[in-house]
Amino acid sequence: MKYVDEVIQDARRIAILGHVKPDGDCVGSCLALYHYIQDNYPEVQVKVYLGEFAEDFLRVLPDAGEISHSLSDEAACDLCFSLDASDPERLGEYVRYLNGAKRTVCIDHHITNEGFAQINRIDPKAAATAELLFLLMEFEKISKRTADCLYAGIVHDTGVFKHSNTTRRTMEAAGALLERGVRSNVIINDTFYHKSFVQNKILGKALMNATLELSEGCIFSALYEREIKEAGGTNLDLEGIIDQLRVTDGVRCAVFIHETGENVYKVSLRGNSEMDVSRIAGRFGGGGHVKAAGCTIPGSQSEVKEKLLDAIAESWRKG
Repeated sequence: MKYVDEVIQDARRIAILGHVKPDGDCVGSCLALYHYIQDNYPEVQVKVYLGEFAEDFLRVLPDAGEISHSLSDEAACDLCFSLDASDPERLGEYVRYLNGAKRTVCIDHHITNEGFAQINRIDPKAAATAELLFLLMEFEKISKRTADCLYAGIVHDTGVFKHSNTTRRTMEAAGALLERGVRSNVIINDTFYHKSFVQNKILGKALMNATLELSEGCIFSALYEREIKEAGGTNLDLEGIIDQLRVTDGVRCAVFIHETGENVYKVSLRGNSEMDVSRIAGRFGGGGHVKAAGCTIPGSQSEVKEKLLDAIAESWRKG
């Protein structure tokens, strides 16, 4: 598959899916493909199915409000795209659309993705799924609204082009999208740097809870569900906490966990220098990238912390 057009042109009903707890790359990629299909194949019925995400995307990205957050009665479709999800389980309840589709396509950049669709385009060297999707679109068919969404995806997964995953190809893709009239300042400021008062309160609490572990090589922070609620927030207000922890001077990795249910914790990992945090996440059934990964671990907060620190210490001993 050189271009996504090869599979789109033969379909009449298309579903687009992304991973649970959608981030900027996931939302941006899904909306970009949605607009690309609408702009160039108006006869095709297309729908995006995603879990709830930050309101910033609703305010900035075109037609983000059109994304469905619930299952419809009709699951059958000619074609289903899975974007930015490393395995079918990451699609959550919307995996039913993948299972019911006549043809399936997976487009992703996670190193742990082994390819679960009929057609797979997986490139761990891509900084974002949006970058890979850009390469799979015919440039002259990319509208301004499609470009906005692709640019948002790239911005979020590169930390505004400052992470080590940013390459020449990434910058060339971003430059080409700017030629389409992308609202760069709006997308960067309003979806990446913008923080509500509640988000800042939760970030402050996470920083207050942080400790240096493993001879100060790892910074660790945790939030109970009640702490998030007491600040007036939800799990959608945790974006950016792990990245703020990661920039702490002298640490090799950052770990942020938050309670999602009784004795269940969502784990976010970020690595500096040579550390591959995807291996840590993989030990607990998760995955991701070399420098950014995640997983879910059952247990009390202290038990989860101990398991993670033991795994990190072991990885350091093995080199």
